[in-house]
Amino acid sequence: MLPMLAGKTAVVTGAGRGIGRATALALAQAGARVIAVARTRADLDELAEEGEGRIEPCVADVRDADFLTSIEAMGELDILVNNAGGNRPKMMVDVDDETLDWMIELNIRSVYRVARAAARAMDRGGVIVNMSSQMGHVGSPKRTVYCMTKHAVEGLTKAMAVELAPRGIRVVAIAPTFVVTPMTQGMFEDPAFRQFVYDMVPLNELPAPEDIAQSILFLVSPGARFVTGDSLRVDGGWTAR
Repeated sequence: MLPMLAGKTAVVTGAGRGIGRATALALAQAGARVIAVARTRADLDELAEEGEGRIEPCVADVRDADFLTSIEAMGELDILVNNAGGNRPKMMVDVDDETLDWMIELNIRSVYRVARAAARAMDRGGVIVNMSSQMGHVGSPKRTVYCMTKHAVEGLTKAMAVELAPRGIRVVAIAPTFVVTPMTQGMFEDPAFRQFVYDMVPLNELPAPEDIAQSILFLVSPGARFVTGDSLRVDGGWTAR
């Protein structure tokens, strides 16, 4: 029996660490050829070695025009996991314009441009998974700009899903709660923040990157063939309160 994603080609951005890394491995293990995109060569080389020949490193910044051109030119793209993003937590009144512009550029503009490039390359249909967050559904202290950008991703996902459906392209979002990754690890060193997070999650634990990767694997699988324009919240019940 062939692996579930045999014959498929996937691009995963932000693949060097955390959720992106776990997702690249999960897709490769399911039989896909995975192009893993990140800015750090060492992270990608280690990932490619673990991927047993199914993961191809691509050192690039998702904001660069050359990278976008290379995606458009692929012609055989089946899956995009639009994962690259970032956050700089600050109270709203303390957010400077440089921080505001950086987060809009990375979390909204680049997400749109990468998705657009992927859609142009999906000649035989495909699936685009945009990385959202539980913060795309609620608000939270010190995350006003981040919440704004992830709400934008949720809106983009719905609009793209409607427009691209006639071309056989599904568009979905994945909305995790806090995951302990290199990007968030420092936050959990603050006992007050750690307590706040755990108090908000009814399951009283946090997901590993592999948990998010398995949810993404479902969304790109044949089992989700009729799921589009929706957002899968992997948040342990945070937004159910």
